[in-house]
Amino acid sequence: MSVTAIVGANWGDEGKGKITDALAAEAHVVVRYQGGSNAGHTIINDYGKFSLHLLPSGVFHPHITNVIGPGVALNVSELVAELDALEARGVPKPKLRISDRVQLVLPFHMQFDRLEEERLGARSFGSTRKGIAPFYADKYAKLGIQAGELADPVRLKEWIESAVSAKNVLLTHRYGEAPIETEALVAQLLSEGERLRPYLCDTTEMLHEALGRKERILVEGQLGALRDPDHGIYPFSTSSSTLAGFAAVGAGLPPYSIDRIVAVVKAYSSCVGTGPFVTELLGESGDELRARGGDAGEYGATTGRPRRVGWFDAVATRYGCQVQGATEVALTNLDVLGYLDEIPICIGYRIDGVVTERFPVTVKLDRAEPVYATLPGWKEDLSGVRSFADLPEQAKAYVQAIEERIGVQIRTISVGPKRDQMFRN
Repeated sequence: MSVTAIVGANWGDEGKGKITDALAAEAHVVVRYQGGSNAGHTIINDYGKFSLHLLPSGVFHPHITNVIGPGVALNVSELVAELDALEARGVPKPKLRISDRVQLVLPFHMQFDRLEEERLGARSFGSTRKGIAPFYADKYAKLGIQAGELADPVRLKEWIESAVSAKNVLLTHRYGEAPIETEALVAQLLSEGERLRPYLCDTTEMLHEALGRKERILVEGQLGALRDPDHGIYPFSTSSSTLAGFAAVGAGLPPYSIDRIVAVVKAYSSCVGTGPFVTELLGESGDELRARGGDAGEYGATTGRPRRVGWFDAVATRYGCQVQGATEVALTNLDVLGYLDEIPICIGYRIDGVVTERFPVTVKLDRAEPVYATLPGWKEDLSGVRSFADLPEQAKAYVQAIEERIGVQIRTISVGPKRDQMFRN
């Protein structure tokens, strides 16, 4: 058996989609195991540029079975829109299987997400307003709907009527909003159930059978280690575990089957959303790095919001690799830094006058100041490089400095947004 987990070591936005898309060429199955449509993976291939939010990143490979596991927060209307968008752009219909145990993001989840962010105002958590926190709150309060339940109209209607009665009290009395119309919601869900039905199955059994046939499986996470609700910058986190350790749960695989964990790391720092970000660059230097980053600048694949950017943070990345259990690292966007004469790397945090190399709890991060080491830049275009040996000496030194600081070998390097702009180290 062989299961590879592809996960983020930082705040998300590391380039996981591209790495999954590239590694998927040698896989049989690609699985999304957590999160919802609140983040996206940007992929550039022969069909064009795509932002995937719910679909696994293997959908551009016709031989791959793509799985949405039970740990995902599934917004059916957004999933259908993604499938329709692929078809409209000439992508062959993907082989898609959806767990009949996956739970559904409902319209009132998104409504409550928006209303609460508006109520909090300046104290908000920077939610994407995709309903993720209210969804997981209902899931763990045992108030959710599994996709398999959409085939039972009587049970569905009873559940909706029971759930909506409590939601309507909040809507009308706390937020001053109109109540939810039960009949319309039931009709919408039954319609969505018809669209989902061809894809639903027991994906856990299917994956175990694939393991028995010794097929290669990729599991891909959403966001990064620092957005994990237990190990990240809580409360500025997402609502499901972003760690490779959760992949076994969210996909339905044995924990011992995951034998390779690829932590994706960007050659500088970036994130969308609020919360502490120690190496953040503001002003002209931040604007220039943001404009040069990625294929068309650093903007969120889901929200379109400008990403916050900063120098590489070895403290945060070492910690992210540690909690992910990374067996190797894929370094992306190395080419972006080719305009710089010198490149700082954050090697420590100064907190209350004391320098530490450990990533602290959120309350201490608010007081952290970066401690930098500076390396010479290479001032060359790397987009045509296809081997580590062909990198300029300064670029090699930068990669090696990162590797030494994070304590995990960098096995893959990306120097551009396309599939062929990547090589093994």
